[in-house]
Amino acid sequence: MKFTNKLYSVFLLLTIFLFSLCGISCAGDSIYQYSTIDSLLIGNYDGELTIGGLKKYGDTGLGTFNQLDGEMVFLDGEVYKINARGKAIRMDDNERTPFAAAAFFKTGKIIKLDSVKSLEDLNDKISQSLDSENLFYVIRIDGKFRKIRTRSVPAQQKPYPPLKEVVKDQSIFGFKDVSGTLIGIKSPSYVKGIGVPGFHWHFITKERSSGGHVLNCVFKNLAAKVGTYNEFQLQLPETKSFLDAKFGQDRQKELKEVEKDSEKK
Repeated sequence: MKFTNKLYSVFLLLTIFLFSLCGISCAGDSIYQYSTIDSLLIGNYDGELTIGGLKKYGDTGLGTFNQLDGEMVFLDGEVYKINARGKAIRMDDNERTPFAAAAFFKTGKIIKLDSVKSLEDLNDKISQSLDSENLFYVIRIDGKFRKIRTRSVPAQQKPYPPLKEVVKDQSIFGFKDVSGTLIGIKSPSYVKGIGVPGFHWHFITKERSSGGHVLNCVFKNLAAKVGTYNEFQLQLPETKSFLDAKFGQDRQKELKEVEKDSEKK
């Protein structure tokens, strides 16, 4: 009887261990997102999620910070804020975010990029190399870029204006012959209202000193590391501003205005 009980205990512990491993493995196939892009577009700039909490769901990603205070670059397990002056600041775990996406980065495919003439060109070339438009992807590109054009925004004061008004006063930064990292998330078209359909890119320099939300880029002979994710986890805020918000309006036109580069080609 004692032998049977010991055997059962060992079996139970082994089962728990295997389920734990499965949980770790499954987490690696998931993209986590806090709040929705439409919530950000209408001016919900205060969230409850801490940076420490975000790190539980990944080591790579992007987003922003409470009060819409700058652009977030989440890279190699560290979270940086690119402020309105273009400076990158490593953030403490107790800082909070109103919108962010994260995943544990894994390289499933490497795409060689001989020549990229614009951000649109980059998006097209990566899309042509993907297996499906209906999954989620996290993309990382390291190297030297001939040109990068980025933006960031200053912290806002209540009552918060909608995002389309904020970006009218955004700060624009131009980089030439700069080494750094592009982090991108590509989402399917059916995430309208929840996430950013298509590509969303942020940049940080190799020295982790500056960067921003990417508006345009030019480079040659680099490789894109791509991870594919077939699970999407959405956590909704419980702030009063989110719970009271009205989300019936289609805001895709607003999103395109916010995302586009205002520079004349």
